[in-house]
Amino acid sequence: MATGKSDNHELAASTLFDVSHITAVVTGGATGIGLMITQALVSNGAKVYITSRRQEVLDQTVKLYGEGKGSLHALQGDVSTKAGCVKLAKQLGEKEPKGIQLLVNNAGIARDSHTSFSSNGQPDMTSAEAISKHFLKSEDQQWLDTFQTNVTGGYFMSMAFLPLLAAGGASTPGYTSQVVNVSSISGSMKGTSSGQPAYASSKAAFTHLSRMLATTFKDCKVRVNVIAPGIFPSEMTAGESGEDNKSKLDMKPSNPAGRTGHDDDMAATILFLAGKGGLFYNEQIMYPDGGTTLQQPATK
Repeated sequence: MATGKSDNHELAASTLFDVSHITAVVTGGATGIGLMITQALVSNGAKVYITSRRQEVLDQTVKLYGEGKGSLHALQGDVSTKAGCVKLAKQLGEKEPKGIQLLVNNAGIARDSHTSFSSNGQPDMTSAEAISKHFLKSEDQQWLDTFQTNVTGGYFMSMAFLPLLAAGGASTPGYTSQVVNVSSISGSMKGTSSGQPAYASSKAAFTHLSRMLATTFKDCKVRVNVIAPGIFPSEMTAGESGEDNKSKLDMKPSNPAGRTGHDDDMAATILFLAGKGGLFYNEQIMYPDGGTTLQQPATK
């Protein structure tokens, strides 16, 4: 009969959520949700590369948030095109020949400005004519731009970085690399997302693309999971960032939590998925949404 004390080191939070062995790439990691993810990783020991088309925003983020247990590095580039994604993968491969362990496809845009209820009002939803007139304000190019960044970009980033992810996993005993795609609850809810059908449709497509990528990558030992957030402060939801590259959102959503998402809500989600505690998760969708999808029609 054993008489010694049990060793619960493997169950300690410091072990389960440790990311000090991880080298990560976070697209759109200089502002909004991407910055929340970046801060969480750097604060807990990860080496993080953030991408953006705006060099000045990258430099500001590195200056403000580069101090931590890990390290933060800027990688300027365009993740909305195949050529841009391939170029970024090549540049990163030169910097990290042993590969990476985490790719966070976070960069996204919303181009429903002509139909958004917040800026253009809601039509009479009992009138076919009013609904038709309102939503026909949407332009072809708005749909194309939205899908180009939110879906096509994530696809080409994942494919271009797959060899680096596989190599990074192989060089880290006991760990499998991972793609985390930041989608949205808008891709699950059945409404118009407050007059944003292009954005919501792109997020639904991105969520399903993630399932396809998880299936495609499984024999390469690269996992794919999804974070589908509710409302968090970002340039998309608030319209701008301050000098600290963070956004402020003065609203109280009608979700059960009664608030928007906080930095620590997103930090806890990414640390769970990226750390040892998340290794058994593949092709899963996490919904940090304050319970929004409990009270709005959704397909989850």
